[in-house]
Amino acid sequence: MSTASILPAAARSRRRWSVRRLAAWLAARASDPKGALWLVSGFAVVHAALWTLILVNLKTGQDIHMDVAEAFGWGQKFLLGYGKHPPLSGWVAGAWFRLFPVTDWATYALAMTTLGLGLVICWLLALRVVDHRRAFLVVVMLALYPIFNFKGFKYNPDLLQLVTLPLLVLAYLDAFEKRSVKSGWLLGIAGALALMTKYWALTMIGAIGLAALIHPQRLQFLRSPAPWVAIFVLVVAMVPHLIWLRDVNFVPFTYAGEIYSLTDRRMIDNLALGYVGHNLALLALPVVLAGVALAWPSRWRKPSFAFWSRGANASVNRAQALNVWLIQAVVAIGPPLGAVLFQVYIKTDWGIPLFFLVPLALIAIPALRVRQLALFRLTATWLVLTLAVLVVSPQIAAYDAGQHRNEGASYRARSELARELTEVWHRRFFSALPVVAAYSDIGHPVTFYSVDHPAVLTPYEPWSSGLTSLEEAKRSGFIGICETGDWKFERCEAWMKDHAANGERMVITTRRFFSGGPGPATIWNVIVVPPEKK
Repeated sequence: MSTASILPAAARSRRRWSVRRLAAWLAARASDPKGALWLVSGFAVVHAALWTLILVNLKTGQDIHMDVAEAFGWGQKFLLGYGKHPPLSGWVAGAWFRLFPVTDWATYALAMTTLGLGLVICWLLALRVVDHRRAFLVVVMLALYPIFNFKGFKYNPDLLQLVTLPLLVLAYLDAFEKRSVKSGWLLGIAGALALMTKYWALTMIGAIGLAALIHPQRLQFLRSPAPWVAIFVLVVAMVPHLIWLRDVNFVPFTYAGEIYSLTDRRMIDNLALGYVGHNLALLALPVVLAGVALAWPSRWRKPSFAFWSRGANASVNRAQALNVWLIQAVVAIGPPLGAVLFQVYIKTDWGIPLFFLVPLALIAIPALRVRQLALFRLTATWLVLTLAVLVVSPQIAAYDAGQHRNEGASYRARSELARELTEVWHRRFFSALPVVAAYSDIGHPVTFYSVDHPAVLTPYEPWSSGLTSLEEAKRSGFIGICETGDWKFERCEAWMKDHAANGERMVITTRRFFSGGPGPATIWNVIVVPPEKK
Protein backbone atom coordinates (compact mmCIF):
# COMPACT_ATOMS: atom_id res chain seq x y z
CA MET A 1 0.00 0.00 0.00
CA SER A 2 1.38 3.44 -0.92
CA THR A 3 2.03 6.25 1.52
CA ALA A 4 -0.58 8.38 -0.32
CA SER A 5 -3.31 5.90 0.47
CA ILE A 6 -2.24 5.46 4.09
CA LEU A 7 -2.36 9.17 4.97
CA PRO A 8 -6.01 9.80 4.03
CA ALA A 9 -6.97 6.66 5.94
CA ALA A 10 -5.08 7.91 8.99
CA ALA A 11 -6.71 11.33 8.67
CA ARG A 12 -10.15 9.75 8.49
CA SER A 13 -9.34 7.65 11.53
CA ARG A 14 -8.30 10.77 13.48
CA ARG A 15 -11.50 12.54 12.46
CA ARG A 16 -13.60 9.60 13.59
CA TRP A 17 -11.70 9.52 16.85
CA SER A 18 -12.24 13.28 17.37
CA VAL A 19 -15.95 12.95 16.69
CA ARG A 20 -16.19 10.06 19.12
CA ARG A 21 -14.32 12.02 21.79
CA LEU A 22 -16.62 15.00 21.31
CA ALA A 23 -19.65 12.72 21.42
CA ALA A 24 -18.38 11.08 24.60
CA TRP A 25 -17.66 14.48 26.19
CA LEU A 26 -21.13 15.81 25.35
CA ALA A 27 -22.84 12.64 26.59
CA ALA A 28 -20.80 12.76 29.81
CA ARG A 29 -21.73 16.39 30.46
CA ALA A 30 -25.37 15.79 29.60
CA SER A 31 -25.48 12.74 31.89
CA ASP A 32 -23.71 14.35 34.84
CA PRO A 33 -26.31 15.36 37.46
CA LYS A 34 -24.04 18.17 38.72
CA GLY A 35 -22.87 19.57 35.40
CA ALA A 36 -25.97 19.00 33.25
CA LEU A 37 -27.73 22.14 34.46
CA TRP A 38 -24.75 24.26 33.37
CA LEU A 39 -24.71 22.52 30.00
CA VAL A 40 -28.42 23.08 29.41
CA SER A 41 -28.30 26.67 30.68
CA GLY A 42 -25.30 27.42 28.45
CA PHE A 43 -27.04 25.82 25.49
CA ALA A 44 -30.16 27.92 26.12
CA VAL A 45 -28.11 31.13 26.40
CA VAL A 46 -26.22 30.42 23.17
CA HIS A 47 -29.46 29.51 21.38
CA ALA A 48 -31.14 32.73 22.56
CA ALA A 49 -28.13 34.90 21.64
CA LEU A 50 -27.68 33.42 18.15
CA TRP A 51 -31.37 33.66 17.31
CA THR A 52 -31.56 37.22 18.61
CA LEU A 53 -28.81 38.13 16.10
CA ILE A 54 -30.61 36.19 13.37
CA LEU A 55 -33.91 37.95 14.02
CA VAL A 56 -32.27 41.37 14.06
CA ASN A 57 -30.90 40.56 10.59
CA LEU A 58 -34.10 38.97 9.28
CA LYS A 59 -36.29 41.88 10.39
CA THR A 60 -34.12 44.62 8.92
CA GLY A 61 -36.36 47.25 7.37
CA GLN A 62 -39.42 46.10 9.35
CA ASP A 63 -41.10 47.50 12.41
CA ILE A 64 -41.81 45.18 15.31
CA HIS A 65 -45.00 43.12 15.32
CA MET A 66 -48.12 44.78 16.72
CA ASP A 67 -48.39 42.13 19.48
CA VAL A 68 -44.96 43.07 20.80
CA ALA A 69 -45.76 46.78 20.78
CA GLU A 70 -49.05 46.01 22.54
CA ALA A 71 -47.28 44.08 25.31
CA PHE A 72 -44.86 47.00 25.70
CA GLY A 73 -47.78 49.41 26.03
CA TRP A 74 -49.42 47.24 28.68
CA GLY A 75 -46.18 47.17 30.63
CA GLN A 76 -46.24 50.94 31.10
CA LYS A 77 -48.62 50.31 34.01
CA PHE A 78 -48.83 47.19 36.17
CA LEU A 79 -52.57 46.51 36.15
CA LEU A 80 -54.56 43.40 37.06
CA GLY A 81 -55.69 42.97 33.46
CA TYR A 82 -55.46 44.69 30.09
CA GLY A 83 -58.85 44.33 28.49
CA LYS A 84 -58.16 41.47 26.09
CA HIS A 85 -55.89 39.34 28.25
CA PRO A 86 -54.73 38.70 31.81
CA PRO A 87 -51.75 40.76 32.94
CA LEU A 88 -48.65 38.55 33.17
CA SER A 89 -47.32 39.15 29.65
CA GLY A 90 -47.64 42.91 30.19
CA TRP A 91 -45.88 42.69 33.55
CA VAL A 92 -42.97 40.76 32.03
CA ALA A 93 -42.64 43.28 29.18
CA GLY A 94 -42.82 46.15 31.66
CA ALA A 95 -40.05 44.68 33.79
CA TRP A 96 -37.91 43.87 30.73
CA PHE A 97 -38.03 47.38 29.28
CA ARG A 98 -37.13 48.91 32.60
CA LEU A 99 -33.83 47.08 32.22
CA PHE A 100 -33.32 47.25 28.43
CA PRO A 101 -33.67 50.08 25.90
CA VAL A 102 -36.87 50.41 23.90
CA THR A 103 -35.40 49.20 20.62
CA ASP A 104 -36.23 46.51 18.07
CA TRP A 105 -33.34 44.25 19.08
CA ALA A 106 -34.49 44.28 22.70
CA THR A 107 -37.90 42.88 21.66
CA TYR A 108 -36.22 39.98 19.86
CA ALA A 109 -33.96 39.43 22.86
CA LEU A 110 -37.07 39.33 25.07
CA ALA A 111 -38.69 36.71 22.84
CA MET A 112 -35.56 34.55 22.73
CA THR A 113 -34.91 34.92 26.47
CA THR A 114 -38.46 33.71 27.06
CA LEU A 115 -37.85 30.70 24.83
CA GLY A 116 -34.44 30.03 26.41
CA LEU A 117 -36.07 29.91 29.84
CA GLY A 118 -38.71 27.61 28.38
CA LEU A 119 -35.95 25.23 27.20
CA VAL A 120 -34.48 25.00 30.69
CA ILE A 121 -37.90 24.36 32.25
CA CYS A 122 -38.63 21.69 29.64
CA TRP A 123 -35.35 20.02 30.60
CA LEU A 124 -36.32 20.01 34.27
CA LEU A 125 -39.68 18.58 33.25
CA ALA A 126 -38.02 15.89 31.13
CA LEU A 127 -35.89 14.79 34.08
CA ARG A 128 -39.09 13.73 35.84
CA VAL A 129 -39.66 11.25 33.02
CA VAL A 130 -36.32 10.23 31.47
CA ASP A 131 -32.62 10.17 32.32
CA HIS A 132 -30.26 13.12 31.81
CA ARG A 133 -29.06 12.06 28.38
CA ARG A 134 -32.57 11.76 26.99
CA ALA A 135 -33.59 15.00 28.68
CA PHE A 136 -30.83 16.90 26.85
CA LEU A 137 -31.90 15.30 23.57
CA VAL A 138 -35.41 16.68 24.23
CA VAL A 139 -33.95 20.18 24.67
CA VAL A 140 -32.06 19.99 21.36
CA MET A 141 -35.20 18.76 19.58
CA LEU A 142 -37.11 21.73 20.97
CA ALA A 143 -34.35 24.10 19.83
CA LEU A 144 -34.90 22.76 16.29
CA TYR A 145 -38.69 23.18 16.61
CA PRO A 146 -39.53 26.35 14.58
CA ILE A 147 -41.63 27.71 17.44
CA PHE A 148 -38.41 27.99 19.47
CA ASN A 149 -36.50 29.83 16.76
CA PHE A 150 -37.70 31.80 13.72
CA LYS A 151 -41.44 31.42 14.51
CA GLY A 152 -40.78 32.75 17.99
CA PHE A 153 -39.89 36.28 16.92
CA LYS A 154 -42.89 38.02 18.49
CA TYR A 155 -43.24 38.23 22.23
CA ASN A 156 -46.91 37.92 23.22
CA PRO A 157 -49.06 35.84 25.61
CA ASP A 158 -48.83 32.80 23.31
CA LEU A 159 -45.04 32.86 23.49
CA LEU A 160 -44.96 33.43 27.24
CA GLN A 161 -47.03 30.27 27.63
CA LEU A 162 -43.92 28.35 26.55
CA VAL A 163 -42.65 29.24 30.02
CA THR A 164 -45.80 29.01 32.12
CA LEU A 165 -47.30 25.84 30.61
CA PRO A 166 -44.09 23.76 30.91
CA LEU A 167 -43.85 25.09 34.47
CA LEU A 168 -47.43 23.92 35.06
CA VAL A 169 -46.74 20.41 33.74
CA LEU A 170 -43.51 20.25 35.76
CA ALA A 171 -45.42 21.18 38.91
CA TYR A 172 -48.06 18.54 38.14
CA LEU A 173 -45.47 15.78 37.65
CA ASP A 174 -43.83 16.84 40.93
CA ALA A 175 -47.16 16.79 42.76
CA PHE A 176 -48.12 13.46 41.20
CA GLU A 177 -44.88 11.95 42.47
CA LYS A 178 -44.58 13.56 45.93
CA ARG A 179 -48.29 14.00 46.75
CA SER A 180 -47.43 16.51 49.47
CA VAL A 181 -48.96 19.78 50.63
CA LYS A 182 -45.92 21.71 49.37
CA SER A 183 -46.07 20.15 45.90
CA GLY A 184 -49.80 20.91 45.75
CA TRP A 185 -49.12 24.52 46.73
CA LEU A 186 -46.53 24.84 43.94
CA LEU A 187 -48.97 23.30 41.45
CA GLY A 188 -51.62 25.86 42.41
CA ILE A 189 -49.18 28.76 41.93
CA ALA A 190 -48.08 27.35 38.56
CA GLY A 191 -51.73 27.07 37.50
CA ALA A 192 -52.37 30.68 38.48
CA LEU A 193 -49.32 31.88 36.53
CA ALA A 194 -50.55 29.99 33.47
CA LEU A 195 -54.03 31.49 33.72
CA MET A 196 -52.60 34.96 34.33
CA THR A 197 -50.76 34.59 31.02
CA LYS A 198 -53.75 33.60 28.92
CA TYR A 199 -57.11 31.95 29.61
CA TRP A 200 -56.21 29.42 26.91
CA ALA A 201 -54.21 27.73 29.69
CA LEU A 202 -57.51 26.15 30.74
CA THR A 203 -56.84 23.73 27.88
CA MET A 204 -53.68 22.47 29.59
CA ILE A 205 -55.27 22.55 33.05
CA GLY A 206 -58.13 20.43 31.70
CA ALA A 207 -55.67 18.01 30.09
CA ILE A 208 -53.82 17.63 33.38
CA GLY A 209 -57.09 17.00 35.17
CA LEU A 210 -58.07 14.30 32.68
CA ALA A 211 -54.63 12.70 32.89
CA ALA A 212 -54.91 12.56 36.66
CA LEU A 213 -58.34 10.89 36.42
CA ILE A 214 -57.32 8.40 33.72
CA HIS A 215 -53.93 7.39 35.14
CA PRO A 216 -53.82 3.95 36.84
CA GLN A 217 -52.33 5.58 39.96
CA ARG A 218 -55.15 8.11 40.19
CA LEU A 219 -56.44 6.95 43.58
CA GLN A 220 -53.07 7.44 45.27
CA PHE A 221 -52.90 10.96 43.85
CA LEU A 222 -56.51 11.92 44.53
CA ARG A 223 -56.36 10.64 48.12
CA SER A 224 -53.33 12.82 48.82
CA PRO A 225 -53.59 16.51 49.80
CA ALA A 226 -51.73 17.67 46.65
CA PRO A 227 -54.61 18.12 44.15
CA TRP A 228 -56.94 19.72 46.70
CA VAL A 229 -54.30 22.11 47.99
CA ALA A 230 -53.52 23.00 44.36
CA ILE A 231 -57.16 23.85 43.60
CA PHE A 232 -57.46 25.97 46.75
CA VAL A 233 -54.22 27.87 46.12
CA LEU A 234 -55.15 28.43 42.45
CA VAL A 235 -58.50 29.96 43.36
CA VAL A 236 -57.02 32.17 46.10
CA ALA A 237 -54.20 33.36 43.83
CA MET A 238 -56.72 34.28 41.12
CA VAL A 239 -59.01 36.29 43.42
CA PRO A 240 -57.50 39.75 42.63
CA HIS A 241 -57.81 39.10 38.90
CA LEU A 242 -61.33 37.72 39.32
CA ILE A 243 -62.33 40.91 41.15
CA TRP A 244 -60.86 42.91 38.26
CA LEU A 245 -62.86 40.81 35.81
CA ARG A 246 -66.05 41.59 37.68
CA ASP A 247 -65.21 45.30 37.88
CA VAL A 248 -64.65 45.54 34.10
CA ASN A 249 -67.78 43.50 33.35
CA PHE A 250 -65.77 40.53 32.00
CA VAL A 251 -64.56 42.44 28.93
CA PRO A 252 -61.97 39.79 27.90
CA PHE A 253 -64.85 37.43 27.21
CA THR A 254 -66.65 40.16 25.27
CA TYR A 255 -63.47 40.52 23.20
CA ALA A 256 -63.25 36.77 22.57
CA GLY A 257 -66.93 36.55 21.66
CA GLU A 258 -66.81 39.40 19.16
CA ILE A 259 -63.44 38.68 17.55
CA TYR A 260 -63.57 34.88 17.35
CA SER A 261 -67.24 34.14 16.75
CA LEU A 262 -68.03 32.44 13.42
CA THR A 263 -71.18 30.91 12.00
CA ASP A 264 -69.84 29.44 8.75
CA ARG A 265 -69.48 25.71 9.49
CA ARG A 266 -67.27 25.05 6.48
CA MET A 267 -64.88 27.83 7.50
CA ILE A 268 -64.68 26.46 11.06
CA ASP A 269 -63.96 22.95 9.76
CA ASN A 270 -61.24 24.30 7.45
CA LEU A 271 -59.69 26.27 10.30
CA ALA A 272 -59.60 23.15 12.47
CA LEU A 273 -57.91 21.18 9.67
CA GLY A 274 -55.48 24.03 9.10
CA TYR A 275 -54.69 24.11 12.82
CA VAL A 276 -53.81 20.40 12.78
CA GLY A 277 -51.79 20.60 9.55
CA HIS A 278 -49.91 23.71 10.66
CA ASN A 279 -48.75 22.18 13.91
CA LEU A 280 -47.88 18.81 12.40
CA ALA A 281 -45.78 20.56 9.76
CA LEU A 282 -43.88 22.53 12.41
CA LEU A 283 -43.18 19.37 14.38
CA ALA A 284 -41.86 17.51 11.34
CA LEU A 285 -38.39 19.12 11.37
CA PRO A 286 -37.25 18.19 14.92
CA VAL A 287 -38.90 14.76 14.77
CA VAL A 288 -37.34 13.82 11.41
CA LEU A 289 -33.88 15.13 12.33
CA ALA A 290 -33.96 13.34 15.68
CA GLY A 291 -35.10 10.14 13.96
CA VAL A 292 -32.20 10.32 11.52
CA ALA A 293 -29.71 10.99 14.32
CA LEU A 294 -31.01 8.04 16.33
CA ALA A 295 -31.31 5.59 13.44
CA TRP A 296 -28.06 6.29 11.60
CA PRO A 297 -25.33 3.79 12.50
CA SER A 298 -21.91 4.79 13.76
CA ARG A 299 -20.24 4.07 10.40
CA TRP A 300 -21.25 5.00 6.89
CA ARG A 301 -23.44 2.12 5.90
CA LYS A 302 -27.10 1.58 5.22
CA PRO A 303 -29.30 2.89 8.09
CA SER A 304 -31.03 0.34 10.26
CA PHE A 305 -33.48 0.24 13.12
CA ALA A 306 -30.89 -0.76 15.68
CA PHE A 307 -31.97 2.23 17.75
CA TRP A 308 -35.06 0.19 18.72
CA SER A 309 -34.86 -2.55 21.36
CA ARG A 310 -37.32 -4.79 23.12
CA GLY A 311 -38.34 -4.59 26.73
CA ALA A 312 -38.60 -1.85 29.32
CA ASN A 313 -35.88 0.74 29.72
CA ALA A 314 -34.80 1.68 33.23
CA SER A 315 -34.01 5.21 32.05
CA VAL A 316 -37.74 5.96 31.62
CA ASN A 317 -40.19 6.54 34.47
CA ARG A 318 -43.16 4.78 32.93
CA ALA A 319 -45.73 6.25 35.33
CA GLN A 320 -44.66 9.81 34.54
CA ALA A 321 -44.26 9.00 30.83
CA LEU A 322 -47.91 7.93 30.82
CA ASN A 323 -48.85 11.32 32.27
CA VAL A 324 -46.95 13.06 29.46
CA TRP A 325 -48.55 10.88 26.76
CA LEU A 326 -52.04 11.51 28.16
CA ILE A 327 -51.58 15.27 28.49
CA GLN A 328 -50.11 15.66 25.01
CA ALA A 329 -52.85 13.51 23.46
CA VAL A 330 -55.59 15.59 25.08
CA VAL A 331 -54.16 18.99 24.09
CA ALA A 332 -53.40 17.76 20.56
CA ILE A 333 -56.82 16.28 19.86
CA GLY A 334 -59.10 18.27 22.15
CA PRO A 335 -58.98 21.83 20.71
CA PRO A 336 -59.57 21.01 17.00
CA LEU A 337 -62.16 18.38 17.89
CA GLY A 338 -63.94 20.83 20.18
CA ALA A 339 -63.83 23.51 17.49
CA VAL A 340 -65.60 21.20 15.02
CA LEU A 341 -68.13 19.80 17.50
CA PHE A 342 -69.08 23.13 19.08
CA GLN A 343 -68.46 25.31 16.01
CA VAL A 344 -65.86 27.50 17.65
CA TYR A 345 -63.14 29.52 15.92
CA ILE A 346 -59.63 28.13 16.41
CA LYS A 347 -56.47 30.00 15.43
CA THR A 348 -53.28 28.24 14.33
CA ASP A 349 -51.13 30.34 16.69
CA TRP A 350 -53.04 28.93 19.65
CA GLY A 351 -51.24 25.66 19.07
CA ILE A 352 -47.85 27.31 19.71
CA PRO A 353 -47.76 26.49 23.45
CA LEU A 354 -49.51 23.11 23.29
CA PHE A 355 -47.00 20.87 21.52
CA PHE A 356 -43.82 21.33 23.56
CA LEU A 357 -44.35 17.85 25.06
CA VAL A 358 -44.13 16.03 21.71
CA PRO A 359 -40.32 15.54 21.78
CA LEU A 360 -40.48 14.24 25.35
CA ALA A 361 -43.44 11.99 24.53
CA LEU A 362 -41.35 10.40 21.75
CA ILE A 363 -38.06 10.17 23.64
CA ALA A 364 -39.90 8.64 26.61
CA ILE A 365 -40.77 5.51 24.60
CA PRO A 366 -38.93 2.85 26.66
CA ALA A 367 -37.84 0.80 23.64
CA LEU A 368 -35.93 3.75 22.18
CA ARG A 369 -32.15 3.62 22.55
CA VAL A 370 -30.23 6.89 22.73
CA ARG A 371 -26.54 6.51 21.88
CA GLN A 372 -23.81 9.03 22.61
CA LEU A 373 -23.26 9.62 18.91
CA ALA A 374 -26.96 10.34 18.30
CA LEU A 375 -26.86 13.11 20.90
CA PHE A 376 -23.78 14.60 19.29
CA ARG A 377 -25.22 14.37 15.76
CA LEU A 378 -28.43 16.18 16.68
CA THR A 379 -26.59 18.89 18.61
CA ALA A 380 -24.18 19.37 15.70
CA THR A 381 -27.16 19.57 13.32
CA TRP A 382 -28.71 22.30 15.48
CA LEU A 383 -25.45 24.25 15.52
CA VAL A 384 -24.82 23.94 11.77
CA LEU A 385 -28.37 24.94 10.86
CA THR A 386 -28.35 27.87 13.27
CA LEU A 387 -25.00 29.21 12.04
CA ALA A 388 -26.06 28.70 8.42
CA VAL A 389 -29.22 30.75 8.99
CA LEU A 390 -27.16 33.42 10.75
CA VAL A 391 -24.80 33.68 7.76
CA VAL A 392 -27.56 33.89 5.13
CA SER A 393 -30.00 35.97 7.21
CA PRO A 394 -29.01 39.31 5.55
CA GLN A 395 -29.65 37.77 2.12
CA ILE A 396 -32.98 36.37 3.30
CA ALA A 397 -33.98 39.81 4.59
CA ALA A 398 -32.98 41.46 1.30
CA TYR A 399 -34.95 38.89 -0.70
CA ASP A 400 -38.01 39.27 1.51
CA ALA A 401 -37.83 43.04 1.20
CA GLY A 402 -37.66 42.76 -2.58
CA GLN A 403 -40.69 40.49 -2.67
CA HIS A 404 -42.88 42.12 -0.01
CA ARG A 405 -41.66 45.68 0.50
CA ASN A 406 -45.03 47.00 -0.75
CA GLU A 407 -47.07 44.48 1.23
CA GLY A 408 -47.79 43.91 4.89
CA ALA A 409 -47.93 46.20 7.89
CA SER A 410 -44.36 45.48 9.02
CA TYR A 411 -42.87 47.39 6.05
CA ARG A 412 -45.05 50.47 6.50
CA ALA A 413 -43.21 53.34 8.13
CA ARG A 414 -44.97 53.38 11.50
CA SER A 415 -41.79 54.15 13.44
CA GLU A 416 -41.21 57.21 11.23
CA LEU A 417 -44.81 58.27 11.85
CA ALA A 418 -44.31 57.96 15.62
CA ARG A 419 -41.25 60.21 15.56
CA GLU A 420 -42.97 62.77 13.31
CA LEU A 421 -46.09 62.95 15.49
CA THR A 422 -44.01 63.30 18.64
CA GLU A 423 -42.18 66.27 17.14
CA VAL A 424 -45.50 67.81 16.07
CA TRP A 425 -46.83 67.59 19.63
CA HIS A 426 -43.61 68.92 21.17
CA ARG A 427 -43.58 71.96 18.85
CA ARG A 428 -47.16 72.85 19.69
CA PHE A 429 -47.46 72.11 23.40
CA PHE A 430 -43.91 71.74 24.77
CA SER A 431 -44.92 68.62 26.67
CA ALA A 432 -44.86 64.85 26.29
CA LEU A 433 -47.39 63.30 23.91
CA PRO A 434 -49.92 61.69 26.32
CA VAL A 435 -52.33 59.69 24.14
CA VAL A 436 -52.78 58.46 20.57
CA ALA A 437 -56.24 57.52 19.35
CA ALA A 438 -55.92 54.88 16.64
CA TYR A 439 -56.62 51.26 15.88
CA SER A 440 -54.24 48.78 17.46
CA ASP A 441 -52.13 48.10 14.38
CA ILE A 442 -51.22 51.81 14.31
CA GLY A 443 -51.54 53.00 17.90
CA HIS A 444 -49.36 50.37 19.59
CA PRO A 445 -46.37 50.80 17.25
CA VAL A 446 -46.62 54.58 17.79
CA THR A 447 -46.54 53.94 21.54
CA PHE A 448 -43.41 51.83 21.19
CA TYR A 449 -41.48 54.11 18.82
CA SER A 450 -42.40 57.48 20.29
CA VAL A 451 -39.93 58.62 22.95
CA ASP A 452 -42.96 59.69 25.05
CA HIS A 453 -44.61 56.23 24.87
CA PRO A 454 -48.17 57.59 24.88
CA ALA A 455 -51.14 55.48 25.95
CA VAL A 456 -53.38 54.07 23.21
CA LEU A 457 -57.09 54.79 22.94
CA THR A 458 -58.75 52.50 20.41
CA PRO A 459 -61.93 53.80 18.71
CA TYR A 460 -65.12 51.91 19.52
CA GLU A 461 -63.23 49.28 21.52
CA PRO A 462 -65.33 47.97 24.45
CA TRP A 463 -62.38 46.02 25.92
CA SER A 464 -60.21 49.02 26.80
CA SER A 465 -56.76 48.17 28.13
CA GLY A 466 -57.36 50.41 31.13
CA LEU A 467 -54.25 52.47 30.41
CA THR A 468 -56.34 55.54 29.55
CA SER A 469 -59.93 56.55 28.83
CA LEU A 470 -61.76 58.92 26.50
CA GLU A 471 -62.25 61.38 29.35
CA GLU A 472 -58.57 61.33 30.25
CA ALA A 473 -57.60 61.71 26.59
CA LYS A 474 -59.79 64.78 26.16
CA ARG A 475 -58.36 66.36 29.32
CA SER A 476 -54.73 65.74 28.37
CA GLY A 477 -55.16 66.13 24.61
CA PHE A 478 -54.33 63.48 22.04
CA ILE A 479 -53.39 62.80 18.45
CA GLY A 480 -55.86 60.85 16.35
CA ILE A 481 -54.60 58.74 13.43
CA CYS A 482 -56.56 57.17 10.56
CA GLU A 483 -54.78 55.28 7.78
CA THR A 484 -56.17 56.09 4.35
CA GLY A 485 -56.98 53.05 2.26
CA ASP A 486 -57.48 50.89 5.34
CA TRP A 487 -60.78 49.00 5.57
CA LYS A 488 -61.41 50.68 8.95
CA PHE A 489 -60.80 54.19 7.58
CA GLU A 490 -64.43 55.37 7.40
CA ARG A 491 -65.18 54.00 10.87
CA CYS A 492 -62.07 55.70 12.21
CA GLU A 493 -63.03 59.02 10.61
CA ALA A 494 -66.54 58.78 12.08
CA TRP A 495 -65.06 58.37 15.57
CA MET A 496 -62.79 61.38 15.02
CA LYS A 497 -65.75 63.56 13.96
CA ASP A 498 -67.55 62.62 17.17
CA HIS A 499 -64.65 63.06 19.59
CA ALA A 500 -62.01 65.24 17.91
CA ALA A 501 -64.08 67.92 16.19
CA ASN A 502 -61.99 70.72 17.69
CA GLY A 503 -58.70 69.23 16.52
CA GLU A 504 -56.24 70.51 13.95
CA ARG A 505 -56.26 68.30 10.84
CA MET A 506 -53.21 67.46 8.77
CA VAL A 507 -52.08 64.82 6.30
CA ILE A 508 -48.73 63.08 6.77
CA THR A 509 -47.08 60.72 4.31
CA THR A 510 -44.38 58.34 5.49
CA ARG A 511 -42.05 56.08 3.56
CA ARG A 512 -39.01 54.07 4.60
CA PHE A 513 -35.99 53.35 2.38
CA PHE A 514 -34.11 50.10 2.95
CA SER A 515 -32.27 47.38 1.04
CA GLY A 516 -31.57 49.72 -1.83
CA GLY A 517 -35.15 50.80 -2.47
CA PRO A 518 -38.25 52.50 -1.06
CA GLY A 519 -40.98 50.86 0.97
CA PRO A 520 -44.66 51.63 0.58
CA ALA A 521 -45.82 55.22 0.91
CA THR A 522 -48.56 55.46 3.54
CA ILE A 523 -50.90 58.42 3.91
CA TRP A 524 -52.23 59.20 7.37
CA ASN A 525 -55.05 61.55 8.30
CA VAL A 526 -53.92 63.08 11.59
CA ILE A 527 -55.93 65.17 14.06
CA VAL A 528 -54.17 67.05 16.88
CA VAL A 529 -56.53 67.66 19.79
CA PRO A 530 -55.11 70.19 22.29
CA PRO A 531 -55.29 69.70 26.06
CA GLU A 532 -58.24 71.20 27.88
CA LYS A 533 -57.54 74.62 29.34
CA LYS A 534 -57.31 74.62 33.11
